[in-house]
Amino acid sequence: MVRFRNAHIHGLNLGCSALIWASVWSLSLVGCQEQVSEDPAEIPLRLLDLNGQEIDPFLDHGFEATVFLFTRSDCPISNRYAPEVRRLCEQFGPRGIRFFLVCVDPDEDPELIRQHLREYDYPCEALRDPQHRLVELTGAQRTPEAAVFTDQRKMVYRGRINDLYVDFGKARQAPSTHDLAEALEAVLAGQPVALRITEAVGCYISDLR
Repeated sequence: MVRFRNAHIHGLNLGCSALIWASVWSLSLVGCQEQVSEDPAEIPLRLLDLNGQEIDPFLDHGFEATVFLFTRSDCPISNRYAPEVRRLCEQFGPRGIRFFLVCVDPDEDPELIRQHLREYDYPCEALRDPQHRLVELTGAQRTPEAAVFTDQRKMVYRGRINDLYVDFGKARQAPSTHDLAEALEAVLAGQPVALRITEAVGCYISDLR
């Protein structure tokens, strides 16, 4: 009788353990499902246009890729890249590549941004990222820095426009590699981007926080 009672209790303990582990397993599955649903590609992106309206640029389909160029008007390196940005827009815009300047300074007035666009003759639209949502999504650290997304909202390149700058205040006479242009050519050709991450030289975005 004692052995039966002990066996019965042991069986109950095993049953309780099994139920506990089953519950833990179920919770872990729920956690995994929540993590899957939190995929950055599924999270709506909320940036601001210069009129203060929220915009998710990924909702506008029909482009081969979207290029976000992080910039700040007080960064001399960003400003020096303005002619190269114009050249890239002219080269790749007609081929289905869309460009946005992303202004990362949360205190910058939209009218000053408009003036900056006119002064440097930027041909692309500017968006504001005052809460650094796109900065965090891409991992951008400096201006100027580019992030390239396919039409499936997959980031295939992040980094410098080219290697004109060796360090802050130290530039080559001419760039030897054109990283952003090479990445866009790969996207248009349906090929993987050879070098997906490069280190940009410029003004730290973290200085604005």
